[in-house]
Order: sequence, then structure tokens, then C-alpha cells
Amino acid sequence: MRSRREFLKSLGTATAIAAGPARPIQTRAQPPPRAARIRFAAIGLNHSHITGQVEAAIRGGGQLVSFFAKEPDLTAAFAKRFPSARLARSEREILEDATIRLVVSASIPNERAPLGIESMRQGKDFMVDKPGATSLEQLAQLRRVQAETKRIYSVLIERHESKVITRAGELVKAGAIGKVIQTVGLAPHRMTPESRPAWFFERERYGGILCDLASHNIDAFLFFTGSTRADVVASQVGNVHHPQYPELEDFGDMMMRGDGGAGYIRVDWFTPGGISSFGDGRLTILGTDGYMELRKNLDIAGRAGADHLFVVDQKETRYVDCGNVSVPYGERLVDDVLHRTETSTPQAHTFLAMELALKAEKNAQRIDGRTQR
Repeated sequence: MRSRREFLKSLGTATAIAAGPARPIQTRAQPPPRAARIRFAAIGLNHSHITGQVEAAIRGGGQLVSFFAKEPDLTAAFAKRFPSARLARSEREILEDATIRLVVSASIPNERAPLGIESMRQGKDFMVDKPGATSLEQLAQLRRVQAETKRIYSVLIERHESKVITRAGELVKAGAIGKVIQTVGLAPHRMTPESRPAWFFERERYGGILCDLASHNIDAFLFFTGSTRADVVASQVGNVHHPQYPELEDFGDMMMRGDGGAGYIRVDWFTPGGISSFGDGRLTILGTDGYMELRKNLDIAGRAGADHLFVVDQKETRYVDCGNVSVPYGERLVDDVLHRTETSTPQAHTFLAMELALKAEKNAQRIDGRTQR
């Protein structure tokens, strides 16, 4: 998945695509970065998502002061992208700096939870790329240390950077489609094996396809249904087409049931070369009075760009341009660091989304190319 996305200039209105006039829907310009309110640092640069993490914190009022990674090529690229930050001599130098309030990380997935635990024990809040843990044992440790330290363990998930999800959330809250019944998330990705590091193909290190790719839509399921309790009904994973990478999972899906609704997710590494995006990601939100479809990365046969939202209710079908919607995560996270609040995402929500992904992965039925019919 790409760490940054291209957005078209918004027209600022919603456009009807069925007969009848559309009701205008307001959009909002992205605010400029806040003045620096906290000092933060980055440890672990193994995924390009680190760029989005750092930029979110800067937009919210964070000052990036230092960074560290073990890999010289990664540190050189990061220093070029963020020249005002200083390369630290070690992780410990950052962790023991009392002036640093927040650590962000996109380290190798199975190394993220241990780093987060140490950061919280050193009195720092932690913002990490997904997945935030690769085993239920790691999650149990995270929950214990977070409860002891009262530090923030935030997982930067698609919703936090997504204009279309932000706008859809506002419309759902306003009752645009009634009560949400179900979410259906489809998340195909392009793999491009030659561009991937070795750890990408090692099951213990990346955590499995549901642990990784499904994280975004698990979070969306909880967010849009308002579920605070949920279970995995069924899940399956497999390597159906890449025997040369025996530890890779290239397909997975899962069903969930929560106290606010139901959910289904399918993830895969089969985006074909003939499409312009890394994946034609879609999210459908079914309500009692209508539904929404979020075309996250592209409109396959129509409009250019990303963040396409279609709303269907009892009166009309509308297209909602989300190009100028503001994403509030960075500012809210810095607020939370300063004021010890939970405005960016409740901690219980973060941990529940992680738990569902890890349980789905652990208990998944196995399928492979030989068993496919």
C-alpha cells in the first residue's frame, strides 16, 4: 500500500448521478500544520508508511527532532526527506531523552510491540504503523503495560489518513443511511515481489495477511457499526498462487459479528498490472435507509483521483467529492499527548481491532492452490 496518495482539487459540492437535484454537501480545506507543540522522534523506518506517520504528527503540531534505524540506506533516505531531524546514535538515546513526548515507528512488524512497550515504560506515547502486534501474546503485554503506564499506544490506520472515510463517518453519524447493519471491505493489493524486503515473505515477522492487510477494514467495521464488543465468526487464509514464497499468504477473508453490526473483509495480493492503483479498495456500508460505497483509491471507469464516495438513500443517488475534507488524526493525537485524552481513537478501540485481526489470523482455516476448486 502506498504511504501517500494523490488527491484532485475538490469542486466543493456533491453531484447527483441519478435523476433529481443533489443536496449540497460541505467539504473542508486541509488546515496548515500547527505550530510545534511537542517534540517527537522516529525509530524504525522499515516501511514507507513512516512518511505518512511523521507528516501526520507534524500537521498536528509535532516537531520531529531525531530518528534512528539500523539500516544505512533507510536512514539516508529519511534524512533527505526530513533534513531538520538529527540521526541519533541509538534507540536508547531517543528513549532516554525526557524532552521527547512521542515515538513513531514503522519497524519490522514483529518488532513493533516490543519497541512500543519499552517506549511506554520510558514515559513516552507511541504511534505505530499497522499491524501494531503480530501475536496475541504481544497484545496481552501491550495491554498490561499500557494499563500500568497510562501511555498512548496508537496504530496509524487507513481511517486516520482517509478523507473519504472521514466524510463517510460524518454522514453516518448524521443519519444519512439510517442505522448501520454491515460493512463489507475489499482490499486487493499489488505485491511486486522484487521491491519487497526479505521480512515481507517471513510469516513470523510480518504476522500474516489478516493481521496485516485486514487491519484497516477491521478498524472501519468497529468505527462505522459503533461496536465495542465483537467476535470473529470465521476466517481463512492461504497461499494460492505463490509456491516460491512458502510462508507468504496471498489471500484471506473473514466474517465478524459485533454489538453494533456485522462485517466481512477480503484481502489479497492479486491486483493486476492493468490498473493504475496498487489496489481497487472498496468499502460498502449498508444501513437501514440506504448504503454508501467508498471507492478509496480509484473510480474504475470514471473520475480520476482517489477518495470517491457514493451515497444512496430513499430519495437519490449522490456522488460526494471528498477532495477538501480535513483529516483530524494528527492534531487530535498531539492533543491527546498534551492533555491525556482519547480524542484520536479510544485505546479500547485500538486494542479490540488488533485482537480481532490476531484471532482471525490464528484461527483461520488454511486453503492453498491444491485445494482451490
